[in-house]
Amino acid sequence: MKECYLGVDIGSISTKGVIIDNDNNIIAEKYIWTEASPVEAVRKLIKNLKEKLPKNYVLKGIGTTGSARKLIGLLLNANVVKNEITAHAVGTVTFYPDVRTILEIGGQDSKIILIKNGIITNYAMNTLCAAGTGAFLSSQAKRLGLDVKDFGEYALKSNNPVKIAARCTVFAESDLVHKAQAGYEKKDIIAGLCKSVVMNYLNNVGKGKKIVSPIIFQGGVSKNKGVVKYFEEILGSKVIVPENSHLMGAIGIAVLARKNKTGKTYSLELENIEFHTKGFECHQCANNCELLKIYKDHKVVDSWGSKCGKY
Repeated sequence: MKECYLGVDIGSISTKGVIIDNDNNIIAEKYIWTEASPVEAVRKLIKNLKEKLPKNYVLKGIGTTGSARKLIGLLLNANVVKNEITAHAVGTVTFYPDVRTILEIGGQDSKIILIKNGIITNYAMNTLCAAGTGAFLSSQAKRLGLDVKDFGEYALKSNNPVKIAARCTVFAESDLVHKAQAGYEKKDIIAGLCKSVVMNYLNNVGKGKKIVSPIIFQGGVSKNKGVVKYFEEILGSKVIVPENSHLMGAIGIAVLARKNKTGKTYSLELENIEFHTKGFECHQCANNCELLKIYKDHKVVDSWGSKCGKY
């Protein structure tokens, strides 16, 4: 039997999963929407990956990353649970060992990671506002009556991108409506949106950071050719978009699961596992902690939120 390793990246917008072998080749992969239910999304994800996995492979490690990594780590009995910065860096360095800068724009957040000799030297994240992220672009696509997947092609047709104020989603939408009502062409408005995403990212997430080549761009927005174009234009440097740029976090955490394997064999059978959470408030002291208990097969496997440590 051949060994394989599962990596799951659970974000607020999308959930990604990959299964790799000992040589970091992807055996199976899947990208689905989280739809505000990470547990159900992961159940769907695992079912799909299990169907794709050849019978001659045995699972020897599981890693989870993303905003729901702790919760899903408990569900899957993961041997590695790490933050997104670490996962994205490991995934990128595995395939691009000389990388110096990682640009990442996802559904509701974005990040920049600076690397030297394969080691993270600095990073920054934008999680307070969704301006300039995938969710922002998707909402503007609906307003324009387009599929966000077509944004890149529209942007490349434009030679005159309009200026869109994208530091705030509310202001951007107001500006977009004004530009549309003023008669600007749709391709120029879309190009302006793509350029504003780049400017917003560099002025906020990348502020004060020295961006050095090689530059790798990943996350769902990296598939937008218009955004890639304006990153290259403004930075004056080639920006590399890996084929699996939208899966790099999942790949990175799968690599870490391989490197930290325990010798155990893991199962992808989730159909009969009871898993749920229950929130309550503790009033036994002045803290009035809002607690969350996690139940797996009717047993409490963890609890979060206790300031005094009682739970």
